[in-house]
Amino acid sequence: MDQQKRLLSLNEQLDLWEDEIEKDGYIRDEAELIKAMKLLTKADETTNLSRLLTLAAQSRSLRNGFDTLVVAWLKKAVQLNPANQKAKSLLASNHWKNKGGIFEQLVFPRIRETDNRALKKKTAEQYIYISQQFLSNAEEELDELRAQPMDTGSESAAKFGKLIQILEEAIEEAAALLKATELYEESVTGVFHTAVHYEEIKNRLKNLDELKLVWESEFSSEQDDTKQTDGDPLSELNKMIGLETVKERVNDFYRYLKYQQKRKELGLQTKDDQSLNMVLTGNPGTGKTSLARLLAKIYHHLGVLPREEIIEADRSQLVGAYVGQTEENVRKTVEQALGGALFIDEAYSLKREGQTGNDYGQTAIDTLVSLMTGKEYGGKFAVILAGYPEEMRQFLDANPGLRSRFPQSNFIHLPDYTDDELMEIAEKAAQDNDFAMTEGAKLELKERIEKERVDETFGNARTVRNLVLEAIFKKGARPVEEDDFSIYTLLEKEDFESASSTTAEKPLDRLHDLVGLDTVKSEVTTLISFVRMQQLRKEKGLPAVPIQLHSVFTGNPGTGKTTVAKIYAELLKECGMLKRGHLIVSSRADFVAGYVGQTAIKTKKKIREALGGVLFIDEAYSLLGQTSGDFGKEVIDTLVDEMTRHNENLVVILAGYPNEMERLLESNPGLRSRFKKFFHFPDYSVEELIVIIRNYAGKYQYKPTDEAVKFLSVELTKTEINGNGRFATNLVDEAIQSQAFRLIGAEHEGAFDENVLHLEEQDFEAALTKIKGE
Repeated sequence: MDQQKRLLSLNEQLDLWEDEIEKDGYIRDEAELIKAMKLLTKADETTNLSRLLTLAAQSRSLRNGFDTLVVAWLKKAVQLNPANQKAKSLLASNHWKNKGGIFEQLVFPRIRETDNRALKKKTAEQYIYISQQFLSNAEEELDELRAQPMDTGSESAAKFGKLIQILEEAIEEAAALLKATELYEESVTGVFHTAVHYEEIKNRLKNLDELKLVWESEFSSEQDDTKQTDGDPLSELNKMIGLETVKERVNDFYRYLKYQQKRKELGLQTKDDQSLNMVLTGNPGTGKTSLARLLAKIYHHLGVLPREEIIEADRSQLVGAYVGQTEENVRKTVEQALGGALFIDEAYSLKREGQTGNDYGQTAIDTLVSLMTGKEYGGKFAVILAGYPEEMRQFLDANPGLRSRFPQSNFIHLPDYTDDELMEIAEKAAQDNDFAMTEGAKLELKERIEKERVDETFGNARTVRNLVLEAIFKKGARPVEEDDFSIYTLLEKEDFESASSTTAEKPLDRLHDLVGLDTVKSEVTTLISFVRMQQLRKEKGLPAVPIQLHSVFTGNPGTGKTTVAKIYAELLKECGMLKRGHLIVSSRADFVAGYVGQTAIKTKKKIREALGGVLFIDEAYSLLGQTSGDFGKEVIDTLVDEMTRHNENLVVILAGYPNEMERLLESNPGLRSRFKKFFHFPDYSVEELIVIIRNYAGKYQYKPTDEAVKFLSVELTKTEINGNGRFATNLVDEAIQSQAFRLIGAEHEGAFDENVLHLEEQDFEAALTKIKGE
């Protein structure tokens, strides 16, 4: 019953698709077409499947032309339903395009009345052979053309009618030429030779040449239509997805160069030519390399540069390892680029921060500037630099000589693609590989993109294409049903699903399984419930209360702060607040550098690692340096700025002793205002420490005896414990070593087998003595 409903619904859908073809020329959702093919094939609905294959062929032919798949679909459609006139007509309309070479064999040698009798006879024989061959082939082709079923009054029918008329005339002329040549051959070999047949041959040849030109023009006009914009780099740019502001800038630049070109043609003077050197900034995958190649083509297209070639180089190809090698490398690269453009990607890497005397990056820059401005090569090539926006700004500001060669008007920033643009790129990448994506696949891909888009290292179009290729690989790696066409051309939701990296146990369960920390567990659970509620309100279109997730964990070492932070990160990912949900554990050494300017760079780098997750700063109070020249304050200031910039894409947890943490927060008002959640981790009680000892020992299949537990209950109350949970695990490690020494030393195999799983009182006593001694 369900299948009947689906088939009825599909009939309605076929009507809608026909309307869409009529209106737009193609069907937007090709994935639904392929799914419908699968359904109709299984249902053995031959008439509707024939109709559907015809629609699919029409849609695909607009994008790919009449490729082998379109022809196969149409042939299958006719096979399934011989009465399908539309499929027959489409096949026929493509059929004539393969007839362009019919006249190619009509190449005749020159015939002269001044030639001797033997040469005339030989030439006549060649004419007879060529004419016979053409007539044989042409009559077959004519029968094929006449046999093609066509819709009366259609454009294809008119085209076929014209081709049939030309071919009929050509056959008539070729037959007349054959007859005239045969008579000419007889007159050459006979007693009476007449020039009448020679004139007849010349006239027929002239007519055939004219018909040949008319025939070829019918096909060349079709080829011209497809190649009309192939040579225009500006059209190529305008076809690219997104980049609207970039297209506008480049179009303006193009018109300006054309304007200047026209002025030169009119003899008007231009004292200062517009610089062709460009700086392209943007994050990875925004199209910098593609744009650089198009700019080189545009320069050549306008005649500004004699070559459209672009030489691509990076630091590894320019910077040498010893004195003199860098200058040689740069000069050699520039010589290759003469007449065209030199493209240097990640140009900022030429000048590294704090570079040593053995780093020749500055030499590469100086050499490049010298060659750009010198008499030998100056003005004979364009330089296009590319890189991240901030890094390129710092790089050019630090190199005035280079900066002056790139006018501000020649700076083009390529923005990140929007989600909709990335989905267009993904669909194009799938189509380029003959795949279509279902709606489920698109939704799953959108989620993957959202998770990947964490910071400026997101690869934009490059990442999206890789995700599509990864999905195609997953599709191809699965076992397939050979008769299911959709397997080979349909990407579905499961193809884009990423392997789950979470553990089998839920993070909330792991939190509740922790020993002690009842207050912390309660507070974390309450906060996560609040986060989930606000997420639900957002989904329902209701206003959400601002969520403060940055937290301060206070407590002594070993009280579980890092463990809870990891679970906290996973919980925030689980409820959709964080994209990655990973934990980056750091301390003062990860932020503070030894000289001015480097601390902010180190801090930003560490924050970049944590984006989409949680940055856990242990002993955070140590950022407050004891001396006036300490760089810790720079860390705090940078941290405050970056927390504001990244907002919900970053959660920071500061951890340390309560009093010291209070002083840290008081040191910067901005820091205090961003931390509203405080979690205090109390020291473990003796009973809780014993539970930790039991659990930790049990992980390795050890069990403290009852006597050992009684001993610990007494001794731990009298012992000064530094490290809490850490102390408990260290104690078990030492007790295990003590047990091993005791059993191995006893040399009792039977006793070894019997007691290997038990940790005795004496084992813990020895462990406790050792720890106290240390």
